[in-house]
Amino acid sequence: MTMSQTPVPARRPVLNEGVARYLRALAQPQGLVGCGLLLLLIAAALLAPVVFPGGVDQQSRDSFLPPSPAHPFGTDELGRDIFVRCIYALQVSVSLVIVSVPIAAVAGTLMGLSGAVSRLLGEGFQRLFDIILGFPSLVLGICIVIIIGPGWLSLVVTIVIFSLPQFGRLARGALLSEEGREYVLAARVLGVSKGKIMLRHILPNALDPIFVQVSLSMIAGIFIEAALSIVGLGIQPPTPSLGTLLNVGIRYVYVQPMYTAGPIIMLLLLALAFNLIADALNAQALKTRGE
Repeated sequence: MTMSQTPVPARRPVLNEGVARYLRALAQPQGLVGCGLLLLLIAAALLAPVVFPGGVDQQSRDSFLPPSPAHPFGTDELGRDIFVRCIYALQVSVSLVIVSVPIAAVAGTLMGLSGAVSRLLGEGFQRLFDIILGFPSLVLGICIVIIIGPGWLSLVVTIVIFSLPQFGRLARGALLSEEGREYVLAARVLGVSKGKIMLRHILPNALDPIFVQVSLSMIAGIFIEAALSIVGLGIQPPTPSLGTLLNVGIRYVYVQPMYTAGPIIMLLLLALAFNLIADALNAQALKTRGE
């Protein structure tokens, strides 16, 4: 006599398997180049006080010197090394996105998955995302600056609010895709709570696109900081950021082109690094989905 077997509900992805999958993605050529470039920029920013102990305000006798081995990007109107100021500015730009984007990723994902607990709550968050997406990032940033005031905190809040809909909609899509599958239905039959189903069974299937979006949101956050600082609503002098350097450099674009080109080069290198990482993660996600 054969015995019927009770179907096993949900095979939860093993954490080690997920970590190994992401490491394989970053081990691809574009992932290696992206991670290497990003680590190089972060290391340069962190080691700036050691390599350039004079700080951002160290001056030479001559202003607007052309690029040279001693001053790769030349000097500004006060004789300060533009390259050194760009390296110090990386500290601000990178720290902003490292703080703000993970907050947006966690909050947005939980808001998107909240529909697994309450349909009304999930729909409410979706309408909130629609409202946020109706505001251009610059307009949203101006509104937040009016309320909070210009500075680091207002930039963090702007990047978090601007990034929430992207993560929320990705999580919502995963929820709608997975909630009707057999393993979720079996978990419900066995009495698994809605919260556990959301976190243990649906969330792991949303991680691949969310990690890709993290890299893309890092790029968006960097350019949001630059855009708001250019118009004087972001980081305030004397603290250097890539946006504040552009704000001043535009005035001297014909006298010292590297005053503008230097920060732009740093912005593009950061964007390139995060974009290569996003491409590598996306390629691995598509490969996993096809298996």
